[in-house]
Amino acid sequence: MTPDELKAHRASYPSRAQVRETPPDPAVRALLDLAAEKGISTVFDRFDKQKNHCGHGLTGVCCRICHMGPCQVTPRAPRGACGADADVIVARNILRWMAGAVAAHGARGREVILALKAAAEGRLDQPIRGVAKLNAVAKALGLFDEAKSVQTLAAEVADVLLDDMSRTVPGDHRTLRALAPPERIKVWEELDILPIGSQQEVFEALHRTGVGTDGDWRNLMKQFLRTGLAFSWSSVAGSAIAMDILYGLPQRSRIATNVGTLDPACVNIAVHGHSPVLVSAIVEAADAPDIQEQAKAAGATGIKFYGICCSGLSALYRHGDVHPLANAVGAELVLATGAIDLWVADLQDVYPGIMDVAECFHTKVVTTSDSARLPGAIAMGFDHRHANIGETRAMARKIVEMAIANQPLRNAANVHIPPVTAEAEIGFSVENIGEAFGGPAALLDALKSGAIRGIVNLVGCNNPKIPYEVAISRVTDILLAHDVLVLTNGCASFPLLKQGYCTTGALDKGGDGLRQELGERNLPPVLHMGECLDNARASGLFRILADAAGRPIKDMPFAFSSPEWSNEKGVGASLSFRLLGLNSYHCIPAPVTGSENVQRFFEHDTADILGGVMVVDNDPEALALRLITDLDTRRDQLGWPRPSARSTAP
Repeated sequence: MTPDELKAHRASYPSRAQVRETPPDPAVRALLDLAAEKGISTVFDRFDKQKNHCGHGLTGVCCRICHMGPCQVTPRAPRGACGADADVIVARNILRWMAGAVAAHGARGREVILALKAAAEGRLDQPIRGVAKLNAVAKALGLFDEAKSVQTLAAEVADVLLDDMSRTVPGDHRTLRALAPPERIKVWEELDILPIGSQQEVFEALHRTGVGTDGDWRNLMKQFLRTGLAFSWSSVAGSAIAMDILYGLPQRSRIATNVGTLDPACVNIAVHGHSPVLVSAIVEAADAPDIQEQAKAAGATGIKFYGICCSGLSALYRHGDVHPLANAVGAELVLATGAIDLWVADLQDVYPGIMDVAECFHTKVVTTSDSARLPGAIAMGFDHRHANIGETRAMARKIVEMAIANQPLRNAANVHIPPVTAEAEIGFSVENIGEAFGGPAALLDALKSGAIRGIVNLVGCNNPKIPYEVAISRVTDILLAHDVLVLTNGCASFPLLKQGYCTTGALDKGGDGLRQELGERNLPPVLHMGECLDNARASGLFRILADAAGRPIKDMPFAFSSPEWSNEKGVGASLSFRLLGLNSYHCIPAPVTGSENVQRFFEHDTADILGGVMVVDNDPEALALRLITDLDTRRDQLGWPRPSARSTAP
């Protein structure tokens, strides 16, 4: 990135005032005004105070790995004190990002796998609901035997998933070997990037990036790809398998969304974070008759749950009646309503700033993970060794009772709820999407004919470097208008949930082909597939359709987009789909532009070795149109007709 390009990039960052003027969700504007009126600082205020952001950090050329630095690469000083140049420094930094991504998704995945093992061994009072999924995975892993009990099979699958995470002795990653497309395994073998185990690859990534270790940027990027596979097949796929076995597959249902669903007459509990284990138990605990009586005795009409980030989506998919309110960036705005009695925070994407907002009201914050404490919050959850996982239901009950006891302290004068709501259909999976079409062959026929131009998995976090939720909404509008079916999950799904994209009422945003194909099947144009780990569902659907077409995934009119991504897990999610041979599309560049070599490899050279590239354009409309052009190119290469000009962008 040249100095002029860097200057223009920083100048494009919106101010808080601009964020207020542009949100596609009117509740966001109302909540921003409410926060300002109450003197509450939000992520948008703090972001404003960080300007101008460090150019060395933005381009990835600031090295803080040893204490001879920090070193900043400039034309005057092209190497750090150790002799590392921009290529090595940028490569080391982005490899450490990837290691962080493996650890992030892996930590919450490990908790679910440990819960599955504990349930199988009778140490956790939790039924194993996904028996069909268990049998399918056990067969793929070569473990299935009709004589084995559900508990025995579940324990054996959990052990394989844990082994794939923790293996240090060189050997096969069994989940990858069993479930990845053979064509891809061959590619990864030839590149020598097959992982040993996720923890080993993180260990190796941190070792290689230490001072005076790996000084070859190409070799560092090879480890980047290897660590990306560990992210894909342990942190994501392995974790998703454990969740579906323990809690069962999603079921389609409808839910009311946005802050207008907050009920002043109820005990209101928000669940925020990523791990479903204790959150699921909390939601179930509230159904106990005596707990309901406690709530009524406190003056409430009932207990309601609200979802922030992925914990809410996970609980919603398994239990229902958890109303999605906001992604991680919008959490402080929800707190500003003053209507939340208890905020349950487990791990990841829980910003420390929520404590400052909670202190302005009666809201209590409970943290449930030893990995994620907050000063001033009440810690009640799993210990470092998960030795108390058998106490899950007892802890869940105490947390609900804490919310009930806190509800009478709410000051009605401090409660302000913007009356904005929307309906959303949720609970889509590979299985029920196939059922809705009467089998994968029918969906493939719609793709081949051009009635559906392509399928895009649109996900990711949010980033104040671009106007809040605007890029996600605008990209979706253009994709739908061009007959592209959109899959979504995680934080990026919240603006789509809140604006009605996940209902059949949004079919009028689609082109003729999309409206006809989905309308006949009573499907919305945006299929909500769960939390961020549920990227595994999208890749699973891509695999089934590619197999039905007799082509590798890399040839198909599929793509991945995270327009507003913001953290290490976003890099991992993008790379996961590019390792399958698909392109990824973003409105924010990765911090690699300080090295022409690493940037070229990161964004473009993967086309030759993997089949997919990274496309970056700050303009959401331009990004979406590029994506459509690339889908059409893939269609041309398949010999499939391009859709006619019947569809135009809104």
